[in-house]
Amino acid sequence: MTALEQQATDAASRSPRAAVIFNPTKQGVDSLRAIVAAAESRQHFAPSLWIETTADDPGKGMALEAIEAGVDLVIAAGGDGTVRSVAAALRGTGVPLGLVPLGTGNLFARNLEIPVNDRADAVVLAFAGLDRAVDVIVADVTRPDGSDETHVSLVMSGIGIDAAMISNTNSDLKKRVGWLAYVDAGIRALPASKPYRVEHRIDDGRSHRSKVSSILVANLGYLPGNIELIPDAVIDDGRLDVVVLAPRNLFGWLLIWRKVTWENRVLRKSILGRQLLDLTGGNRRREIVYLRGRSVELDIDGDAEEFEIDGDEFGRVTAARFTVDAAALIVRVPR
Repeated sequence: MTALEQQATDAASRSPRAAVIFNPTKQGVDSLRAIVAAAESRQHFAPSLWIETTADDPGKGMALEAIEAGVDLVIAAGGDGTVRSVAAALRGTGVPLGLVPLGTGNLFARNLEIPVNDRADAVVLAFAGLDRAVDVIVADVTRPDGSDETHVSLVMSGIGIDAAMISNTNSDLKKRVGWLAYVDAGIRALPASKPYRVEHRIDDGRSHRSKVSSILVANLGYLPGNIELIPDAVIDDGRLDVVVLAPRNLFGWLLIWRKVTWENRVLRKSILGRQLLDLTGGNRRREIVYLRGRSVELDIDGDAEEFEIDGDEFGRVTAARFTVDAAALIVRVPR
């Protein structure tokens, strides 16, 4: 047997191995170790490689370390920030990502129907779930000082009042009540919010100038609290879903709220409900506009605006270009 054949035989005969990248500040890590050990035994995996995130690196560097070690699976145990950072490293590698939610929002996990309140079930899915290739949003942004940065987004990114709301979220309240803290922040941010002017273009189409409160670029459309922001969003369709929020007054915000909590969630689910929307003009209102494409360019006219990714604040930007990296990430999901 040649040396090359021996290497192939050794690789085929070795037990697969996972890496668990975890946020040490989250509760439940000690119990998670026992749950993972049980899953390793059932699935005939070697003992997992455990790597802590740090304040300076929430996961990307650790995921690169795991890939270098030759693991067969990377499990992100933490909140949306940990998951997003790990995904940034796994993007395009073919190494599957397992999710064990330990955060408050857990938007990506919720949209993929990963159990957010049952760590044991989440671990089972990470080791034995179905591999699904999903899209990743790539955001190239320009800061007020003219510098450029690139980030990835798994759920949705936004520029405007949604980002201001997130930056105003009380961190202590968020630890106590989870995503409900965003409601408190929204109530405080809305009265002080001011629309901004932006030039936006989908793909290579015509540019449009609008006065908006926010523009969201999404991969998925479900938010906690029965909010179905983008009912037609699909995570593996190779398209971005763009939402333009442009209410003129408080009544316009009430119409948007009705849209995402009642019309999208309930009325659009039935033939009778869709007919009612057509009769009442619900599909023709301009407070919230849906667009789709492979890329979107945004140039802000005036001062820089707040920017957020997947529920985390990311400072202020003056311009952004979002593109879809289709089927770039493999995620373990329910069968």
